[in-house]
Amino acid sequence: MTAAGTGSALVREATRRLQNAGVPDAARDARHLFSFATGVDSSRLTLTLPEMVCDDVAAIFDALIVRRIAREPVSHLTGRRAFYGREFKVTADVLDPRPDTETLVEVALRSNFTKMIDLGTGSGCILVTLLAEVPQSIGFGTDLSGAALDVARENAETHGVLDRATFVCADWMESTKGSFDLIVSNPPYIAVDEMVGLSPEVANWEPHMALTDGADGLTHYRTIIKQAVSHLMPDGRLIFEIGPTQGHAVADLMRAAQLQHVTVIPDIDGRDRVVSAQMIGFKPERRA
Repeated sequence: MTAAGTGSALVREATRRLQNAGVPDAARDARHLFSFATGVDSSRLTLTLPEMVCDDVAAIFDALIVRRIAREPVSHLTGRRAFYGREFKVTADVLDPRPDTETLVEVALRSNFTKMIDLGTGSGCILVTLLAEVPQSIGFGTDLSGAALDVARENAETHGVLDRATFVCADWMESTKGSFDLIVSNPPYIAVDEMVGLSPEVANWEPHMALTDGADGLTHYRTIIKQAVSHLMPDGRLIFEIGPTQGHAVADLMRAAQLQHVTVIPDIDGRDRVVSAQMIGFKPERRA
């Protein structure tokens, strides 16, 4: 088996190709994909880069770089994405878990809960993380995509919470029974006129039904709030991820539904990212 060159040389060339193609963070992506192609943990990569790389591994690495030049997300190439200290399976059927969403998890963990539901669960990263962090809890995840639910189930099994998680193919809380002390959701919130500004990694590779409502970006918040108020236990919380310009609008929708303690919370970059509210002391009557 012949050698194609050292790891260092291959990564340098890959970085150059990615940069020429306009891929952001080219050096980081080249190293990450080289680590994946070689099976060497990223913490040991610097030690192994001077070594010669066989042709077979170099070919695998080259194929990954070609796909990245086409702006396919790194998470799709590796099938994994880190989220809140855990690795999650990712496919083209689910949104790529993002650091921004960790803000929602942190807000949810500020108070205890025993029964929760994650609406539009996708990869299950929110539901699985919260169940893993609160071992006495049980949770439900709904999604319209059966393929996404398959990914979520696998992630729940990987992280040891499948016995406490129930997955349902449903449109938000449609047909949901019972009450919850925590309802969370990261719904499609990108307005249709904002879609043109998305990066190719998002616009061309992630499921559009998980990105936009095809309207003003607030459609699903209106629907979920209307459904959620009749499923919140007294003192139960409703927590949304939002786009950075939607804080006031979503907060106003929550107040109009008579939810209390409505709070807009920024992410680590100081942008509005989460809106949280609580059902205090009463539940609106459910209509037949």
